Parts: sequence; structure tokens; C-alpha cells
Amino acid sequence: MGKLLLVGCGKMGGALLEGWLARGLSVSDAIVAEPVDALRPIKPGLRAVASSQDVRETPEIVVLAVKPQTMDGVLPDLRRFADEGAVFLSIAAGKTLKYFASHLGATAKVVRSMPNTPAAVRRGITVACAAPDVSTAEKKRCQDLLEAVGQALWVEDEALLDPVTALSGSGPAYVFLLVEAMAAAGAKLGLTPDMAMQLARATVTGSGELLHQSNEPASQLRVNVTSPGGTTAEALKVLMAPDGLQPVFDKALAAASRRSKELAG
Repeated sequence: MGKLLLVGCGKMGGALLEGWLARGLSVSDAIVAEPVDALRPIKPGLRAVASSQDVRETPEIVVLAVKPQTMDGVLPDLRRFADEGAVFLSIAAGKTLKYFASHLGATAKVVRSMPNTPAAVRRGITVACAAPDVSTAEKKRCQDLLEAVGQALWVEDEALLDPVTALSGSGPAYVFLLVEAMAAAGAKLGLTPDMAMQLARATVTGSGELLHQSNEPASQLRVNVTSPGGTTAEALKVLMAPDGLQPVFDKALAAASRRSKELAG
């Protein structure tokens, strides 16, 4: 893998780091740049610096895991690594390949990616897009890094990262909202709020694991639960009506995708 510099070690950066270490990344091959007072506990022996300015050797891969609004202040010092051929892997939402080229140089080797928060339990999914100068071997190295916390997919068209952000990047929030809505509906039917929430959480997490382990499509798993004329069928009449769940999700994802485009400028 070569020397790796992780710039930013918050929740997502920390999840990636833990995944890499679990996969066998040597502490001697990694450097973390993060203000010391904000640094999460990490493996003993791993080198941590307050700023990339304290890094003298050139890393082969620089992973950018800082918040998008702080990226402008981070990149000037990192351009020296781009000039020496380092590959940059960004997980910052809204920061485009064009943006990185303007700060790191037109020929900088940049991979832009959009992960999601289940990466914290190594069940995330990330979609990535590479700048033209990134080689197949370099893309493979970035894929290995991303797969340490879940699945990784690639797109050629960077514009597709906007709907990706809307679907999977923001998607965990929709699932958590579903749990809240199910629990609230259960409480309105007479369950205690605590029991309703416990039932909703277990139902959603259990269904997710069933979906994960099954080879059947989601549509068939839905059919498997639905007895003709039964309780599930009655509920699905509401959820699958023309004014039911699908048009709500269509509007929600369109709004999120539109906002992703706006944030990218």
C-alpha cells in the first residue's frame, strides 16, 4: 500500500482508519493529521500530527476526510504531495474533481467518493469516481481502502454522484426516520413508546440483515411477508397507493440530488 496520510480523523475518517488497521495496515505505514486535542483514540504506535505541515516524507496516498467547509484551508500544503505523484482519495461531499484540480493542479491524481455512515460498523457502501490521470492500479488501491468499511462501486460520470448522495449518502437518515415513524404509529395504536421503538428498531435491523443474507430481490422478500387478504396486504394498499410511499421518495431524493448539485457549485 505504501505510506498513507489520513487528513482528518472524525467519525468517518476514524471508521476508515479502524477498518484499515483491522485489515492489516501497519501503523508504521500510516500518518494521521488531526489537531491532537480532537484526535480520537487510535492504535498505539500510530503517528499523529496536528497538521500536514508536520509531514516531511511524501505519502503515496492521501485520504481527505475533513469537513467540506474546511477543505480550502487544508489543500494548499498538500499540493506539494500532488506535485510528487501522490494519489488523493476524498470523502468530502460536494467537492468535485474540478475543485480539486483547481487547488492541487490540473494533473493531480484524485478519486472522489461518497461513503455513508454504516461504514462505522463496516457495512457501508461507497461510490467513487476517478480523475483521468488515475491509473487502474491506483483505483484498485483506493478500492481496497474503501472496501475496508463495506462495498465500493465506481461511476465514470461524476454527475451521478449527486443521485448517489441522495440515495445512499443521505439514505441512512431515511431509514432512521422510518424507524421513528413506525414507532410513533405503533404508540398511537396503544403500545408504550418504549415498546413501539423496540419493535420498530428490531424489525428494521432484522429485515436489513435478512435482505443482506438473502439472494432474493427486495420485491420478492416483500411478497414473502404478504399473505393475500392479510394484515400486511392491507397496509401495503396504503403504502403502495399512487399517493403512497413512492412519490414521497421520488420527491425526497430529487430534492437531495438537487441540493448536492447546488453545494458542488
